[in-house]
Amino acid sequence: MLTKLWTYLKDFISGMDYVHREKAAGITQWEEKELENIFILLLTGSFSGIPAPPAFVAAELLPLLSREIKIFNQRAENSFDTLAEMTGLLDID
Repeated sequence: MLTKLWTYLKDFISGMDYVHREKAAGITQWEEKELENIFILLLTGSFSGIPAPPAFVAAELLPLLSREIKIFNQRAENSFDTLAEMTGLLDID
């Protein structure tokens, strides 16, 4: 009886641990995505009227944004298409 209770308790705690780790990983991925969005906005902010960082800083950081720049260009090319804008907001590729 005691071993069954111990096994049940161990499985329950293991399951809770798994769920909390998955939630933490999901939140971390979301936060990373938002930080990338802020980063690209800082570097390309002059297009939207936000003061830009010094040019040498932006030039050093631009290679880190190759994926974001591709997405940025795709959104600019599809800006006339309302459906493309909505799918871009929903992050559907």
